[in-house]
Amino acid sequence: MVNKVPTDFPERVALVHEWFSSRSTGGAEQVVHAIDNLILSLGSKPQLFSLVESESARPDSWLFGRSIETSFIQNLPFGSSHVQRFLPLLPYAIEQIDLSDYPLVVSSNHLVAKGILTSPDQLHISYIHTPVRYAWDQMNVYLKRSSLRKVGLEPLIRWQLHQLRQWDQLSAARVDCILANSSFTARRIFKYWGRRAQIVHPPVEVDRFSFCERRDEYYLCLCRLVPNKKVDVVVEAFNLLKLPLIIVGEGPERNYLEKIAGPNIEFLGFQSRRNVERLMERCRAYVYAGVEDFGIAPVEAMAAGAPVIALAKGGLLDTITCARKDINTSTGVLFSNQTMESLFEAVSWFEEKRIYEKLSPELINQRAQEFRPEVFSRNFQSALKTAWEGHLKSSLCGSFN
Repeated sequence: MVNKVPTDFPERVALVHEWFSSRSTGGAEQVVHAIDNLILSLGSKPQLFSLVESESARPDSWLFGRSIETSFIQNLPFGSSHVQRFLPLLPYAIEQIDLSDYPLVVSSNHLVAKGILTSPDQLHISYIHTPVRYAWDQMNVYLKRSSLRKVGLEPLIRWQLHQLRQWDQLSAARVDCILANSSFTARRIFKYWGRRAQIVHPPVEVDRFSFCERRDEYYLCLCRLVPNKKVDVVVEAFNLLKLPLIIVGEGPERNYLEKIAGPNIEFLGFQSRRNVERLMERCRAYVYAGVEDFGIAPVEAMAAGAPVIALAKGGLLDTITCARKDINTSTGVLFSNQTMESLFEAVSWFEEKRIYEKLSPELINQRAQEFRPEVFSRNFQSALKTAWEGHLKSSLCGSFN
């Protein structure tokens, strides 16, 4: 049952996200869309803010026709299309956005959105997709094959990331209420920012998928082809396994991965939503070797009835139960180390024991149902209600001091 938000819920609500761009859409943008819908259902139309945007003029975007206020980065050359190039300016840019007219501010953060400036009379709730990965624990992974490193700019980049880490930690103190997308993200928030976070898993469109299709023999890996996703580990393992593997996705790592891949591995690049659904509904298993903050694609694969073979770290521990512990309630297989050898052993065991025949697609789908959009809305609204009531109470007490 959804908690009723107080009648004095503010009419003016600001919803802040780093950027709205067709070049970058994924789980974070799905969360923002869900939050926007929820606030609309409560009787307030959020005013959207972002560093840059290119979506309000695109007819097939949910943001078409919406008012989105942006920062000065929007007016810089290539600002709206390549905002990441202005990384050193982004903390300063987000602080220049004026939100003083909004009693309630909700930010969706994976880089700098939480750093907006608010007063004690405003409530700021931030949904954290991740503390900046490439500034903290995954810095060296990103830099390892960076093109900037190859031209001698690595020391400068490391200094800029050092500066970003300091700002990232300081700006976290400005947030009144922090929500995290997984237990793993909550742990990272506490380690890097010293803040406690409430866990609200993101919404997953599980109804897109059918779990009743006949399964084929191929394995599937679907993600952005960037260093921290560790698709190279998957490729190297399947080179030895000689099993059919389909890789879906684009990114700077694609050329490198194609060079090291054997003939049993097929790269399909970007695929439509419907093609992704078909591939997930028919694959033998979904394979992933990265450390995810939550991991929407693995949950989508489970909604399609596909077992997930993944690294036993990160947000996937919130969603996947391992067949090696209890095959009757499992949704896949977890392997211990982020190495080719560990993944090779896991897939070999999965094949030799014919685990794919013992796992129930219906049970796997049922686990995915726990992350439906309705569940997210209920949990987010509950957190919003508690935070808003607490804010009103503290404001009332302050008025008598």
